[in-house]
Amino acid sequence: MAKYIKDVLIRREQIEEMCRRLGKQISQDYAGREVVLIGVLKGAYVFLADLARQLTIPVCIDFMSVSSYGGGTRTSGIVRIIKDLDMDISGRHVIVVEDIVDSGLTLNHLRDLLGTRNPASIAFCTAFDKPDRRRVDIRIDYVGIVIPDEFIVGYGLDFDGRYRNLPDVAILGDDGQGGSQ
Repeated sequence: MAKYIKDVLIRREQIEEMCRRLGKQISQDYAGREVVLIGVLKGAYVFLADLARQLTIPVCIDFMSVSSYGGGTRTSGIVRIIKDLDMDISGRHVIVVEDIVDSGLTLNHLRDLLGTRNPASIAFCTAFDKPDRRRVDIRIDYVGIVIPDEFIVGYGLDFDGRYRNLPDVAILGDDGQGGSQ
């Protein structure tokens, strides 16, 4: 796999510090309350697990699977729910956990959809934010690391199902068939 990696962008030590910082902030902001972390599959599973272990407040976890990419490297602009929540979020404090936010279309759609389910609150947390790619105005409450407009893999992020297992975040080279996220 290493031959397809153009460069390491974020080392695992930086990721660990990011998770500690976000966990501390969320725990302070929601002190005395239980939160529901909703992981957006598949990419957010690694980040959600690391983040959840940093929280000092009561937590429930559920997952959704959402697609806006199909098999390509650019968003199609059409958001599809592939797997919905298993739990009722009515009256609960919800934090949607994403691996990366670029266009904002997925989170915009989730905000509208989950808002119809009467949660007490909805917040968004992302490990990596790519604001240069934003196509809609969406507020991200908890941002791990702002990144440049590069196609990244590792730490749960993939290209065509590959590279999720890399412990660092890396820029995928052209020979790895990556493009622009």
